[in-house]
Amino acid sequence: MSSAETKAGPGEGPHQPRTASRETRSIVVIRNSKSGRAEAQDAFVQAALDRLGPTARLVTFEPGTDPAGKARQAAEEGADIVIAAGGDGTIMGVANGLVGTDAAMGVLPAGTFNFYARGLGFPEDVEAAADANLNGSVACLSLGAVGDQIFLNNASIGVYPTILKNREEVYRSWGRSRLAAYWSVIKTFLRVQRPIRMTLTVDGVERRMVTPLLFVGRSVYQMEMFGLPGREAVERDELVAFVGTRGGRRGLFLQAWHLMRGTMREGRDFDVLTGREMIVRTRRKRVLVACDGEKFRMDSPIRFAMRDRCLNVIIPRTKDEEAA
Repeated sequence: MSSAETKAGPGEGPHQPRTASRETRSIVVIRNSKSGRAEAQDAFVQAALDRLGPTARLVTFEPGTDPAGKARQAAEEGADIVIAAGGDGTIMGVANGLVGTDAAMGVLPAGTFNFYARGLGFPEDVEAAADANLNGSVACLSLGAVGDQIFLNNASIGVYPTILKNREEVYRSWGRSRLAAYWSVIKTFLRVQRPIRMTLTVDGVERRMVTPLLFVGRSVYQMEMFGLPGREAVERDELVAFVGTRGGRRGLFLQAWHLMRGTMREGRDFDVLTGREMIVRTRRKRVLVACDGEKFRMDSPIRFAMRDRCLNVIIPRTKDEEAA
C-alpha cells in the first residue's frame, strides 16, 4: 500500500465521515446478485454479515447494472459504512456512488484478482476481512477519473480493453479463474491488434504517437506486482501512463511474456508519462475504454484526471497497529 493511498488522515478532506459507535453504526453490504461464482460468494457474504453484526444488511444489484445507484442510496439513507463485496469492478461501481458523500467505503474481496483490496491491505479470509472493516481507520483519498468515471486501479485504451472483452467470452466457456484470464491475453494477441494513432496531451504538453496500448495506473500494488515503476508519481497524487512501444503479434507476445514474469523494461516495452491531466485525441470518434475490469465506449477526446480527496475509504490496521 502506498503512502499516497493513506496520507490523508482519518476525516481529512472535504467530506467528514459520520461518527458512530461500533454497536450503532449502520452498515450496508452491496454485492452482485448473480456473480460468476454465486454459490461460493453467497457463503462468503453471509459469513461476513454474521461477523459484521446486527446493524449490517445486504443490498444486491442485477448483473449488467451499475451498483453506484445502490451505494449512493445507502449513503443518502444514513449508512455509515457501505461495503463492496466482490471484485475490482464491483468496488469501482460502489466507489462511484459514494464519491462526495459522508459514508465510508469498505471492501470484502471476493473477485478473481482483488488488486484494490490487496493494495489497501484487506485480507482475503472472510472473517479477517469483516474485522478489518469494523476496526480500520478512515482516510479521504484522491482517485483517478476518466471522463466522469472514477477508477481505482487503472483505465486504458487499446489492446487491454480487447483482452477484457475476450476474457468474458473465455469465462462463459470455462468459468472464472486466473488461468482463464491469462488465456484471454493469448487469445487476444493471436488476433494482431492494429495500433491506435493518438495525440496525448499531458499537463499541457502535446505528443503524437502510434501505440497498441495506453494504460493509466493509480495502484502501486498492481504496478509493483508486474514490475512497473510509478510509486513516486502516485505518492504525488499523479496519474502514471504506460505507453506500449511494441507492435505486431511477436511484439505483443514478448510484452505479455515480460509482463507475466515481472521483467518489463522502460524504453524497450513501454514509455512512462506522469501528470495530473491527460487528454487523448484519436481519429476514431468512439473508443473502447477499460476501467478496473469493466469496459465501455467513450467519445474522443478522452480526459483522464485526478480527483482530489473525494472518497472516504476504510484502511485496515497493520499488524503493528493491532499489536499496539
